[in-house]
Amino acid sequence: MKRMRFKFSLAIMLGLTLLLAGCGDGNGAENGAENGTESSRAEASEELVYASTKDILDMNPHLYAGSMPAQGMVYESLVENTKDGIKPLLAESWEISEDGKVYTFHLRQDVKFHDGEPFNAEAVKQNIEAVQHNAAKHSWIKLSTKIVSSNVIDEYTVQFVLSEAYYPALTELSMTRPYVFISPNDLINGDSKDGVSGYNGTGPYKLKEHKVEQYAVFEANEQYWGGAPKVKRITAKVLPEGETTFLALQKGEVNFVFTDDRGTDSLDVEAMNQLVDSGDYQLVRSEPMNTKMIVANSSKQGSPAQDTKVREAIWHAIDRETISKQIFAGTEAPANTLFSSNVNYANVPMKERAYDPEAAKRLLDEAGWILAEGEAVRAKDGQKLAMKLYYDVNSGSQKTEAEFIQHAVGQIGMQLEVIGEESTSIANRRSTGDYDLLMNQTWGLAYDPQSTIAAFTSETSYRHTTSGIARAEELYGKIDEVMVASDETQRAALYKDILTIVHDEAVFIPLTNGSVTVIAPANLQDVSFKQTQFELPFEQMHFDASE
Repeated sequence: MKRMRFKFSLAIMLGLTLLLAGCGDGNGAENGAENGTESSRAEASEELVYASTKDILDMNPHLYAGSMPAQGMVYESLVENTKDGIKPLLAESWEISEDGKVYTFHLRQDVKFHDGEPFNAEAVKQNIEAVQHNAAKHSWIKLSTKIVSSNVIDEYTVQFVLSEAYYPALTELSMTRPYVFISPNDLINGDSKDGVSGYNGTGPYKLKEHKVEQYAVFEANEQYWGGAPKVKRITAKVLPEGETTFLALQKGEVNFVFTDDRGTDSLDVEAMNQLVDSGDYQLVRSEPMNTKMIVANSSKQGSPAQDTKVREAIWHAIDRETISKQIFAGTEAPANTLFSSNVNYANVPMKERAYDPEAAKRLLDEAGWILAEGEAVRAKDGQKLAMKLYYDVNSGSQKTEAEFIQHAVGQIGMQLEVIGEESTSIANRRSTGDYDLLMNQTWGLAYDPQSTIAAFTSETSYRHTTSGIARAEELYGKIDEVMVASDETQRAALYKDILTIVHDEAVFIPLTNGSVTVIAPANLQDVSFKQTQFELPFEQMHFDASE
């Protein structure tokens, strides 16, 4: 199997670096650290320039096109999800009524939006109502179906009334979007569903400049309620993953790379290690955050993906140990279930499906997919066992995995065409059901299991994945029940049933457990992670002045 590698001799790399350095035109943000000169490095001592495989796109925090790491710098929520549970953020404290239907939040009184507008209960009410006016768009997040009203109690006290008790309410209010806050001045006629007129949040950074498909510049919010960030400028520079980003790091055009909000690393493990070995960079990796997986469309008419035994056969045909060792150099562990055991409610016994090509062949034989003598592809009733697998074209690891899987299932008589597309196109396919198989990942730590499981019922997420299974209505009923269950024992039992149904149906085929990876300057201090794969706490980072 072909691996993506960057094997350059020292002489070739030095030559390339000098050649590229001689070609720079020194145009500020467009060219990063101005050809790596000492003066520019001094000027950039308070700046991070990170490589991103995609533009920041629309920064409207109530919609979903924009870059989540970028939005996380600009906008904030009422509460924050941490390792120790839900903690205050824009709300200093809160109370929940005895029946679980009324949430009363007491807001910080020292917060302003980037445009100077005060953050208060009225601003919260306007934002919540703007989100709720577009509730159909947010159907994947069940809170959008529960909020009846948001009420101003006084200048710094706001109350949300729900239609029924909903235990993940605080968790969903802590997400990167949509329940975050933009200046009321940026809303258009009180709404955000058709766009906003500006991008003024309350967060530690302000969006200063954006050149589409080239770069975006964020400057520190010196009046930030949590204290002015020490890294004063962050630039997101759009670069292709792989060799281009690798060379840009060596040249000094960028100095920071991290796993993006699609689970994509811009560099492979060998390239990361080479940068660390240079002494200029450090590698920091989070604990496992998510599960990388293949999503199978159980509802697509005429597709072999509708057949449970076909899905099980794919599961048995994939050697996850090899993916872990050869593609990720052991940095991502093999995954055998939709969620790892450290996810709440997910440590339940499941039927084991080990790597077993012979078992895969038996399943296909039992399902009537027969490999005729002299043929390479099985068939049933005149139809070939052929499907398409979509992957993110900007992810080198996904491409390599897809090609590996293509070869693996070919050994059991299945024809798989692998197709790389932009992440927005893949998201659209997931919403419309125009796919057999696609590569994706769970929402991740802190959001799961509730967020990924809620998405099983959503037309914009995994409804097409789950709606074709025999127990679909039972599944949806249990999901509705678990989201309002107040008894912990009942909730655990419902999650066990839900996870068992989708595991038995093999509609989510796990591959590996992914983490967030950061390549940062060696003298950057306090590089850490949030309890989410979608944001980084840039405001906590600072450079060691002694180096």
